[in-house]
Amino acid sequence: MNGVQILLIIGLGIFVSSMAKRRGVEPGMIIVVLAAAASFIPGVPRLELESEVILAIVIPPLLYSATRGASFANFGANIRAIWALGVVLVAVTCGALGFLSSWLLPTLGLSVAFVLGAVLAPPDTITTVSHGDEIGLPKRVTSILTGESLVNDATALTLFSIAVAAVNGEHTTWQGGIVEFLRTASIGVGIGALFAYFALRIRKRLRNPTLETSLVLLVPFTAFLAAEEVHASGILAVVMAAFSISVNLTLDPQHQYPGAYKTRLQEEQVWKVLDFLLETFVFAYIGLQLKFVLEELYESEDPGLIRTLVAAGVLLVAAIVIRLAGVYFLFGRWQLKERGTQRRVEQDVYFRARYQRWRERHERNGGVPLPAPTTRETLLVGWTGMRGILTLAAAASIPEHTASGAEFPGRDAIQAIALFVTLGTLLIQGTTIGWLARKLKFDLSAERAETEQLRERARQIAADAAAQPAADIDASFEAQRLAVGKAVHDRTLPEEIARELIEDIDLRQAARHTAPPTGAA
Repeated sequence: MNGVQILLIIGLGIFVSSMAKRRGVEPGMIIVVLAAAASFIPGVPRLELESEVILAIVIPPLLYSATRGASFANFGANIRAIWALGVVLVAVTCGALGFLSSWLLPTLGLSVAFVLGAVLAPPDTITTVSHGDEIGLPKRVTSILTGESLVNDATALTLFSIAVAAVNGEHTTWQGGIVEFLRTASIGVGIGALFAYFALRIRKRLRNPTLETSLVLLVPFTAFLAAEEVHASGILAVVMAAFSISVNLTLDPQHQYPGAYKTRLQEEQVWKVLDFLLETFVFAYIGLQLKFVLEELYESEDPGLIRTLVAAGVLLVAAIVIRLAGVYFLFGRWQLKERGTQRRVEQDVYFRARYQRWRERHERNGGVPLPAPTTRETLLVGWTGMRGILTLAAAASIPEHTASGAEFPGRDAIQAIALFVTLGTLLIQGTTIGWLARKLKFDLSAERAETEQLRERARQIAADAAAQPAADIDASFEAQRLAVGKAVHDRTLPEEIARELIEDIDLRQAARHTAPPTGAA
């Protein structure tokens, strides 16, 4: 029956997503609500999967896909904001919500409360970014949120693993947790880089779009599982592998080869389909648990249904407030430091000289670090605290039993709270983020004009390359891609503009090969 339910879920998700997108509504929210309602239909059985299956099959491909479109240059330019939000704020949120949960639901115990804190800690900023143009997000905000989405998942899941280990009886301390995080992160990054290296070398020798796509589809799963096997961060392994493979395949001349455009075009569509199927499944899966989770909470004396629902409401408000306060504190401190630096530059001639040398050195090495986000950008980033796919997947992946064989304490309460907090943030923040962006009245005209100028420059670079003599039409397209990749390397074009143009070049090359011969009927 589980297989039939999964197929019905996906089929319903296709219809729901089609209707939701026409009305500008987030499909995931509709799917989870409908699935929750469907769980109360008499005779509907509980859909149960192993927790390890959910974490190992759902998270890696979703994270890999999200990383594929990220800009390494934008990530580096916004590293301070990304580190503050994706690591510091997630860790603070996990701790704060964990302590609050232990107070609201004292029978859970502190370790289980921190499991709940880790589940609720990471916001789903990538969903906001995917609708950035519709919402009217400034480029700086989009870059910060994209980078944060790649880091906060790894931070939260590492904290989640440490908290689950504590519930299983393993001895953990704050110091040990930090050391463990650094260890798992560094090893995970190394494993991801290693898998990317071998995937790139093997891929060039396959020269078959189906085989190449199959190889890349295996990378997130194998990188994740290999890292987890040695108790490292599978999430960071996936992020590193995705970064390395996507950048090299698109922009590095060493990894270009005849026919690669077919694989790039095929992969783009394959990942979109896979994203949709997995997101639909997770939203529906957690929704279908609602009736059974509520029944078990109702039958249990502690924490019980009413206490759990009250805790969910309090944690929902706390999650929103902590996000806002944390972003204002981190970015506000940054702004104050910059003002202090500027005052010293104006007042101290020796400091001014050192500061000028520092700027010149950074300009030679790729540019001066970006300033702190403005107050309006800070407010917008602070309001993007919607919980989403990772929160639901992590809650679903909590094991049913501890290492000793006992039932995992508070598992039903955690899943119910994760569902209510996710829905609450989607309803409160997800439906108002566009309104807030309009109220803040960002003037994006200069930004859009600059983007159009960069696109025109990219088109001119490709046109100049196409005008050069070439052995055949394929060689002309290859020359255009190489010229665009060189422009990125020389820092005359940003990655995102180059990728747009390379996709256009790929499409034109594919169209040229599929067009009927001249004079054909």
